[in-house]
Amino acid sequence: MSNQTQKTSDIAHLDALSKKPTTPLDIEHHNHNHDCEQNIQADYSALNAHGEVSNQSETAQRIRVPLEMSAVRLDKALVNLFSDFTRAKLQQWLAAGRILIDGQSSLKASYKLKGGEFLEVFPEPPTHMLAATPEPINFPVLHQDKNCLVIDKPAGLVVHPAMGHWHGTLMNGLLYHFPELIEIPRAGIVHRLDKDTSGLMMVARTQSAQLSLIKELSARRVRRIYLALVWGRMTQSRTVQASIARDPRNRLKMAVQNHGKAAVTHFYPLAVGRLAGLPVSLLACKLETGRTHQIRAHAQYAGFGLVGDPVYTQRGVREVVFNRQALHACHLQFFVEGKQANEVCCVANLPNDMLDLLDRAEIARLQDSQIYELAQLWPLDNQSNQALATINDLEDEEDDFDEEQYNVEINYVRND
Repeated sequence: MSNQTQKTSDIAHLDALSKKPTTPLDIEHHNHNHDCEQNIQADYSALNAHGEVSNQSETAQRIRVPLEMSAVRLDKALVNLFSDFTRAKLQQWLAAGRILIDGQSSLKASYKLKGGEFLEVFPEPPTHMLAATPEPINFPVLHQDKNCLVIDKPAGLVVHPAMGHWHGTLMNGLLYHFPELIEIPRAGIVHRLDKDTSGLMMVARTQSAQLSLIKELSARRVRRIYLALVWGRMTQSRTVQASIARDPRNRLKMAVQNHGKAAVTHFYPLAVGRLAGLPVSLLACKLETGRTHQIRAHAQYAGFGLVGDPVYTQRGVREVVFNRQALHACHLQFFVEGKQANEVCCVANLPNDMLDLLDRAEIARLQDSQIYELAQLWPLDNQSNQALATINDLEDEEDDFDEEQYNVEINYVRND
């Protein structure tokens, strides 16, 4: 039979099938019983992209090949019988061994069907479904009790899976080291740091603790202090109280805008040095709100862009070898369940890359005791309370939650 004749025959079969109503005998899922075969659970523990065992569990789609499809090529039949999937996906799954005929894989697209066989398709799980996969990602744990953890996030680690980063996140690591967190929304995460910001984060270990920490964040009772190295010479403390919204000219940035959400950042200069022949300042930064890129946007707005920041750049500075923004969350203090008896206070000194940067700027390294004492710069009953009163008058108590922006500092405050 010539190729043209075979193509005509295939098309004729497919045209006839497309007009034939589908019956329960033609299409069957493993979670439905059928009188002529055993109800077998098809799952991803039997298959992965390499035909190896995986820990995903999903229901396969099973279809009995109509007798009218005898001699039709497998790839053509798949497109007709599994119309919920694209041709490209079916070809990909066929090559990966995710499509079986009577239990057999390693099939060629040109395989000619006989009719009456059972076709099984094991759809590859959507990328976002891999977000809950435990992965052996390591990070320091500075505190743990029955209610919460405090971890020291390394720079370069994305906190939560999102578009473009479904693997290799802090959440994947938390599920690996603390498997019980699978029972907690977002594996207990209640706030985030930018991908390239290092430092302290709190993680809830129970749902009640997570709700409590979210409430503490919303009520501005969590003390969060950062260390930042910025361009310029800052000689006195200052507070930037300026609303933040997404920059209309660059959707990857935030900018100070009147219509934005209220945001307050306190800056306190600790030391001054020189880098690449220009002045730089080591600052302590205290957040009153947790807006997207808040410290970075406010620092640039005040004329003191962070060293190494590739997004919030400072005019007139020179390039230095430092592959991220010089920002580190160094001090975290909070109460679990709102009880003073459950106070947690942790400090984390600068990571090696920022210590080396201070050395180059000829700025003395801070001791842990000095970092702990930074909290005394902002008594809770003075400047902070005045700023909070203004925020709570103008703004709801929820901080931003941007699902699409994975590398942001953010608070989870919605029950989603």
